[in-house]
Amino acid sequence: MTFVVVLFVVVLTSLSLFLFLKRIILKKKINLKNRLNDKVVIGIFHPYCNAGGGGERVLWCAVRAIQSQYPDAYIAVYTGDSIPSEELLQNAFQKFNVRIQNNNIEFITLHKRGWVEAKRYPHFTLLGQSIGSLVLGAEAIFKLVPDIFIDTMGYSFTFPLFRVLGGCTVACYVHYPTISTDMLGQVSRRTAAFNNNSFISSSPILSLAKTIYYRLFAYIYGITGRYANAIMVNSSWTEDHINQIWNVPLKTIKVYPPCDVKEFLEIPVESDPETLRIIAVAQFRPEKDHPLMIRSFYKLMDILTDEEKSRIKLVLVGSCRNEEDQQRVEDYKRLSKHFNLENHTEFYINVEFDELKHLLGESTIGLHTMWNEHFGISIVECMASGLVMVAHKSGGPMMDIIIHSKGSQPIGFLASDEIEYAEILRHIIRMEPKKRELIREAARNSVARFSDDSFEKEFLKVLVPIMECIKKD
Repeated sequence: MTFVVVLFVVVLTSLSLFLFLKRIILKKKINLKNRLNDKVVIGIFHPYCNAGGGGERVLWCAVRAIQSQYPDAYIAVYTGDSIPSEELLQNAFQKFNVRIQNNNIEFITLHKRGWVEAKRYPHFTLLGQSIGSLVLGAEAIFKLVPDIFIDTMGYSFTFPLFRVLGGCTVACYVHYPTISTDMLGQVSRRTAAFNNNSFISSSPILSLAKTIYYRLFAYIYGITGRYANAIMVNSSWTEDHINQIWNVPLKTIKVYPPCDVKEFLEIPVESDPETLRIIAVAQFRPEKDHPLMIRSFYKLMDILTDEEKSRIKLVLVGSCRNEEDQQRVEDYKRLSKHFNLENHTEFYINVEFDELKHLLGESTIGLHTMWNEHFGISIVECMASGLVMVAHKSGGPMMDIIIHSKGSQPIGFLASDEIEYAEILRHIIRMEPKKRELIREAARNSVARFSDDSFEKEFLKVLVPIMECIKKD
């Protein structure tokens, strides 16, 4: 009897709190609509909007598409970057060549971004960050309640908050599932990886416990994902995994991310340069696996002639989000020195768009080593720039980008480990310039399907029906 009374009190208290918060949020929404003369408000949740990765390019191209199709719509970008809006828009142009109009747009500064930082949760990181996103989402919804909420960073735990409490229509663009069946497989097989350290993988008991934890988390992740009214995914690989976990295929649409292929296609190509540069464009994050790049390069140098070695450079280009990423760069420099490669390795951090184009124009081969990369915008950029691309034999690169039918002209190469990477790189280096030119030309001809225009067209196909429903209401 006592248990029933306690349960009744808890339920009643929770319901009362929910209704109280809903009233507050509804009042804020009405006040905002009055202030903006009943404009449609689109809130985009992207706490790291000033970072330099592919996810940020999706954000800015989405904003540009909205401004083009709906110039009267009011856009609010939720961000943890405390810098002036003019600087954010200028950086979008300098880093991505995306020009955003500085009208009908507002940046909502979130001060609790630390709640979604991985370093805050040394254990149970996925769960910690997801619960942390609820804290960040609560800050966001209390600062501004939109009509349409679009998450472009993968924080699905915010979906119920905005849909149920805020009465928002929820859409999302998924770059990478927070958890995937591949991750579950790694843990159950006790495979050491960046998200499954050797201490756990070497223990049957800890591996079993982590498997149970991952399965429970995947179940909750599936529930939160199904609160989205419209789901955009960036690749066939991501689509497969989201369909497995969220299980709403009729609401899930594949929209390839925007790649500025037009700018990169204009880069002139030198067929047989004196110095042969292998360039890797990837944020300095652990999953990008820069150590595999350096180890592959070391293996390559071991199988080249002295004359070939004298011509080779490895160029690592990427952005750093925080001090942890900066520390990784220092670690990679030490690793390069450990292999005695410091004179053949160059690092470029947080480069602007023009410098990126210059570096790509000087290079011959593109390198990408992330296992199960969800898509790979930098791979497309390298191919559009006329580079012979070598990427990991998994995920988006294998399923969507570097694909060709039997007997057709190759548009790039795929590898799985450092030995395979080294052998393919040597093959490309020793290839006749005319053969390299054929691969480059075929690769450049293949990238139109990943253009900014293609992305914006597909993005608007999802947004337009939502906007029509909002306007009718």
